[in-house]
Amino acid sequence: MTDELIKLQNVGVCYRSQSFLKSNREKWALNDIDMTLNRGDTLGIIGRNGVGKSTLLKLLADIITPDRGVIERKPCRSTLLSLRVGFLNHLNARENAIMAGMLLGLSRKEIESRLDAILEFAELTDSANVPIGTFSTGMSARLGFSIAMQIDPDVLLLDEMLAVGDASFKEKSSRAIRQRMKSDKTVVVVAHNELVIRELCNKVLWIENGRTMATGNADEVFEQYKSYLAERSVNTGI
Repeated sequence: MTDELIKLQNVGVCYRSQSFLKSNREKWALNDIDMTLNRGDTLGIIGRNGVGKSTLLKLLADIITPDRGVIERKPCRSTLLSLRVGFLNHLNARENAIMAGMLLGLSRKEIESRLDAILEFAELTDSANVPIGTFSTGMSARLGFSIAMQIDPDVLLLDEMLAVGDASFKEKSSRAIRQRMKSDKTVVVVAHNELVIRELCNKVLWIENGRTMATGNADEVFEQYKSYLAERSVNTGI
């Protein structure tokens, strides 16, 4: 039997905006999502930009709640890591690492004892005292990923955290994720890199316009996804 951690049924999320001249506007970021996350899964989420992937991660992390549908959730701790989430530009890398680690549940003593390892893994030892506002996107992402590897949640959610950095860092981050997989950890990855998804994930979920289009093994889902993109390109000329 599978050990279901999180199950979504017909889930939708609506964002509402209001202006002085116009009435409320509704945009359904997610319309009809069905998915199940089992303990030990490494799930890859694919889809075009703006179709609701990051919103889905926020739902899984329990940061937001759905406007319709049902979420069944066993007691579990989920941590969402995204580019520069929680970082303050005027603080340096060391200070941001301490703050982010504490926000993610580590004590100050725990995170300080791991600072050297975090900075070394992120290849930022020489930039430890530099304000993070001067960092490139890749440098910030390396720091965020390195901090994430110090956390031990039941579910680790990675939003485009593997799609940055040079080839060496991508390989290093992939090894770290593989180690999580071997230890029966549950990981959800949003990435546009097909090779990363194929290498790391035992299951793939494709969403389009906020709806579940397909879920299953990588070969089946990517075949459907590519067929859809090809047909869309013919129909729209894009």
